[in-house]
Amino acid sequence: MTQSSTTRLTVAQALVRFLAAQYTERDGERQRLIGATWGIFGHGNVAGLGQALIEYADAMPYHQGRNEQSMVHAAVGYARQSNRLSTHAVTTSIGPGATNLVTGAALATVNHLPVLLLPGDVFATRPADPVLQQLEVPYAGDVSVNDTLRPVSRYFDRITRPEALIPSALQAMRVLTDPVETGAVTLALPQDVQAEAYDWPEEFFAERVWTVRRPGADPTELAEAVGAVRAAKRPLVLAGGGVHHSRAEEVLAEFAEATRIPVASTQAGKGSLRHDHPQDVGGVGHTGTATADELARTADLVIGVGTRYTDFTTASGTLFENPDVRFLNLNIAPFDGHKLAGLPLIADARSGLGELTEALVMHGHRAADSYVTEYTEDKERWEQRVDACFEADEPDVRPTQPQVIGALDALVDESDIIINAAGSLPGDLHKLWRTRSRDQYHLEYGYSCMGYEIPAAIGVKLAAPERNVWALVGDGTYLMMPTEIVTAVQEGIAIKMLLVQNHGYASIGGLSESVGGERFGTAYRFTSDDGTFTGAPLPVDLAANAASLGMRVLRAKTVRDLRAALAEARAADTATCVYVETETSDTVSGAPPAQAWWDVPVAETATRSSAVKARELYERHVSTRRRHL
Repeated sequence: MTQSSTTRLTVAQALVRFLAAQYTERDGERQRLIGATWGIFGHGNVAGLGQALIEYADAMPYHQGRNEQSMVHAAVGYARQSNRLSTHAVTTSIGPGATNLVTGAALATVNHLPVLLLPGDVFATRPADPVLQQLEVPYAGDVSVNDTLRPVSRYFDRITRPEALIPSALQAMRVLTDPVETGAVTLALPQDVQAEAYDWPEEFFAERVWTVRRPGADPTELAEAVGAVRAAKRPLVLAGGGVHHSRAEEVLAEFAEATRIPVASTQAGKGSLRHDHPQDVGGVGHTGTATADELARTADLVIGVGTRYTDFTTASGTLFENPDVRFLNLNIAPFDGHKLAGLPLIADARSGLGELTEALVMHGHRAADSYVTEYTEDKERWEQRVDACFEADEPDVRPTQPQVIGALDALVDESDIIINAAGSLPGDLHKLWRTRSRDQYHLEYGYSCMGYEIPAAIGVKLAAPERNVWALVGDGTYLMMPTEIVTAVQEGIAIKMLLVQNHGYASIGGLSESVGGERFGTAYRFTSDDGTFTGAPLPVDLAANAASLGMRVLRAKTVRDLRAALAEARAADTATCVYVETETSDTVSGAPPAQAWWDVPVAETATRSSAVKARELYERHVSTRRRHL
């Protein structure tokens, strides 16, 4: 037997070489799995992965981050825009650098988006104990702060010996490329092990192609699904993020056109059909359209495609009111396919939809004319409400938030991508935005993480450099994480930022008022004589802050200014911010109110009248909740 040749490298060097040789393939499309590595260096990784990235700079591109959490967000944005076929790695030092990864890791895992985390760890050999930034746990000598990443990772390992990297790295790649299991993957790397040399078999560095599966449906489950659809009088499709992950948009359109079944979308699934497709009825759930939510209330069959059925989608279990409603769940993950006691159709979204369409067409199944007329007319009425929200009769006044959205909506084409995650914008966008392409609408609402938008826009722009990428950011989110503006400026990444100033946490303020919290602690204002934060707005100039970080800033005071600034920003070839302060007066028309309920528990006992009234309303809503069995 011929002994395989070896190469002597450090663990960090071997890992970088290994990652550079990993590829994915789906439908004949091959991509590099780890497109680049983000890093902030400290004593836990500077001499290991830091040195290795210099050693193999030609094989592994590097991006310099400013915040560990935001580096993960950038990697996640890149992964989503790359259809989960490619992602980035993120390396940090030990201690605070590593724990700053936790929020980003949770976001990635909740949204089923792959990202590889490579935090430094304390010495495996323990020459000095404790070292700088080490957490001492008296009852367990093998615990470090990196263990906080275990519950938010889909795969976790600590590499305490060089040779342990080989099986662990292969398992990490398996999870990253598994459409069911994917999420955050963590390989914790003790700083001494990173720098330790080992004789690596050359086979470890050979190119590997990981095939991303498209499993079809089980024949028995498919037959049951066909029977359920054919028996339904008022079926409704709920398109979730799995439609996008599978690139099933065209097949969904074929299904909808063949059957005339209306399609509503979750936040993650919006854009599965273009806004002007005859069967598209808009967002569903608490932030959905009146059209979609009324169809959901009366549906006798809900066909969930790639959805997790979160509480926003189901209106906390109150939306699907038809006493005879059943659920058919087409999902690649059995865990989600069995939710709401539904009929499972466990398959890749594109494969499963194709098989379901073929079977229904063979039977000549189509929704009734009366049903089509009903949802078509309802959709037209909703579009008129959207037009009214966007309309600005007086162009020389401060815009409302819906008018801000409308100004952008009127400017973009199908090549533009909008990114948002938190605040009051997600609700308005889900109800009002008119999506023109399958990947135009990029809402991270699985974790709804403030601070996601700017770094995610960088990641998306890296994956789609030829397209205009807009980060829609409220003042609360901006203050959480503006730091990656510096990265965009440094690397010439021409993202566009629409920064909306409304002086506080407007979304939570409205929620607080509705549940008896009286907007406590949600406004950015000075304290009044009574100690409450009800004084004048703070003199915070976020536009000046963005400019100080190197971004070009265009200030818009009126609707007219806003339209001009957005057009100028869209044409810009440098990172550009449009800053606008919105009208928040109670007398000014905003977006349509929520069309369905969302459960936020209200104080069961209270002396303040606002909480007492909110509890009465809460009890009326919660009494309508159903457990679908």
